[in-house]
Amino acid sequence: MNGQPISGTSAGAGSGRRRRAATGLPALALGALLLLVTACGGGDADAGGKGGGKAGGAGNADTTASQAVVNIVPADGADSVATNGALKISAQQGKLATVKVSDPKGTEVAGKIAADGTSWVPDRHLASATKYKVHAVAKDAEGRESAKDTTFTTLVPKNTFIGQYTPENGSTVGVGMPVSIHFTRGITDPEAVEKAIEVKAEPAVEIEGHWFGNDRLDFRPEDYWAAGTKVTVKLNLDGVEGRPGVYGKQAKTVSFTVGRRQVSTVDASTHRMKVVRDGKQIKDIPISAGAPATTTYNGQMVISEKLRVTRMNGDTVGFGGEYDIKDVPHAMRLSTSGTFIHGNYWGGSGIFGTTNTSHGCVGLQDARGAGDPSTPAAWFFDRSLIGDVVIVKNSHDSTIQPDNGLNGWNMSWSEWTK
Repeated sequence: MNGQPISGTSAGAGSGRRRRAATGLPALALGALLLLVTACGGGDADAGGKGGGKAGGAGNADTTASQAVVNIVPADGADSVATNGALKISAQQGKLATVKVSDPKGTEVAGKIAADGTSWVPDRHLASATKYKVHAVAKDAEGRESAKDTTFTTLVPKNTFIGQYTPENGSTVGVGMPVSIHFTRGITDPEAVEKAIEVKAEPAVEIEGHWFGNDRLDFRPEDYWAAGTKVTVKLNLDGVEGRPGVYGKQAKTVSFTVGRRQVSTVDASTHRMKVVRDGKQIKDIPISAGAPATTTYNGQMVISEKLRVTRMNGDTVGFGGEYDIKDVPHAMRLSTSGTFIHGNYWGGSGIFGTTNTSHGCVGLQDARGAGDPSTPAAWFFDRSLIGDVVIVKNSHDSTIQPDNGLNGWNMSWSEWTK
């Protein structure tokens, strides 16, 4: 109908007549319409006024870029990165809030943000031949975040070493058993290597390492382990530069349990051995120690090997052709140099408890072939663990050297820890 308002049809694509009619509105009406549109839009004549950013509740968001800058060394995509000292993460014009460094398995590298928030360093070396991801976030003084993500790959070493350890994983040992690690290459940075090895006990006890030369590191507490102690050893050697250009390639965890407490004392002057278990003497065994010309070492010795039958040849320990016994029964090693406590079937029964006749070993009466469980040697062998302590006293010889076998107990705690 001709009476409908023109504004009701202004959205159509109709005739030019309607568009021309719209442009013919009086100036006053057009001004009022523009004022209405401006008011509905929530605008403010003063663009810098307080009301300018409140439309829809989102105007308060601070879109200003963070002033904080995250710096990561090495550069993104770097190869052959050193495993120690090369990774450095820092923040400028802000403080680090988050740092995450992880390997392909998702295992994170432990580290600490400095107290002032401007830097982060790993707690220890990185593994070799490993690709790491880095994610770091810093905040500026206004709390605005700046993030950076990079990757890098550590070097592939040409020369490597490992640590050959004792006792075996999962074993039960005597109270004198140290953790002993022999390295396949001589170590010139013992501090770095020792830092990469963690030895913990449950119940907790202070444990310290001691180097014998440049290729052997032993760990022990001040006194013998308590019976029932659980010990865990972590060899985090992968990536440790033990000597220039030579890196560890081992990442392994082993554990062992300390069994009952058994300490046996050999008195070379009385020719007897008293076996004490958990504070109670359970056996008094007649023995024959080293003869006057070939005496037995004094000192605290640890059983490091058990052999039901073995060959003993004097040529191997500097005695020439004085003896070669192919079937020594119930042999338990006490030193690297050849000291054993073992069965003896070739000596007359009258020597045990009366005379010292050996070439430095401690002999117990036995039967040939190690098949008779009733002999003193069989009894002791069956009731001994690797790691049990055998103390020799009153022999006319010196005290055994701490590195001759697993015999570090012959050092005082102050000597061990210095």
